[in-house]
Amino acid sequence: MDKHPIGVFDSGVGGLSLLGELKSLLPHEDFIYISDNAFAPYGALTAAEILDRSGKLTNWLIKQSSKLIVVACNTATTNAIDSLRKTHPIGFIGIEPAIKPAALQTKTGVVGVLATKGTLSSKLFHQTSSAYGQDITIVEKEGKHLVKMIEEGKINSAEIKNLLQTYLQPMINEGADHLVLGCTHYPFLTPILKKILPKNIQIVDCNVSVAKQVERVLEKRKLHSTSVNKGITTYFCTGDSKIMRQFVLSEDIKVVSIA
Repeated sequence: MDKHPIGVFDSGVGGLSLLGELKSLLPHEDFIYISDNAFAPYGALTAAEILDRSGKLTNWLIKQSSKLIVVACNTATTNAIDSLRKTHPIGFIGIEPAIKPAALQTKTGVVGVLATKGTLSSKLFHQTSSAYGQDITIVEKEGKHLVKMIEEGKINSAEIKNLLQTYLQPMINEGADHLVLGCTHYPFLTPILKKILPKNIQIVDCNVSVAKQVERVLEKRKLHSTSVNKGITTYFCTGDSKIMRQFVLSEDIKVVSIA
């Protein structure tokens, strides 16, 4: 099993931000990344539709001999990972907004959370918020249209900057000193966020902690690659590969149909 790849899936290119951390921490592992961009954004889907897509991607990754699956999507994690763990004989690592570290580190007692509708309305998000947000104020904001615009390659557009300003201003007004990015797409917006946010607001995402969790699970299950060579990453998508090629330069991206 140590020679088998780690499967990673997301609704689009967002999971590539996590994949970068995984490849940095686990340089000898092989990865298979699948973007389900034909059905993106997941935040616009129903819970049943998200579960259906997550199950189909999982089955496909298992057929590719994945030894572990990383659900590199907040919305898919919060809506589907419990079911996936019950119905598939493979380990899963999911994503959840990094509310805990923000809650522990805040000095103003106010934390902003920018996430998709699917994440903010999920049971897992409310459990996490309740567990770590009892003594702080959490200002939630749905990042409506952000994922779609990132998938369309509009990261540096005036339109997305204006949207972010609108979404972040209530958090700034409330005195937030941490901004939790509750979607793996959002780290790609960090350069813009740093220009909009006051310097005292710390941006928090979960990519590093998730990568470390993957490392721990590989160690515990004795699934670590024993290769001394640099790992190989294979990229797939279910829709147009044009946007993905802007994030994965000079890589061969295969288009597959998973219906």
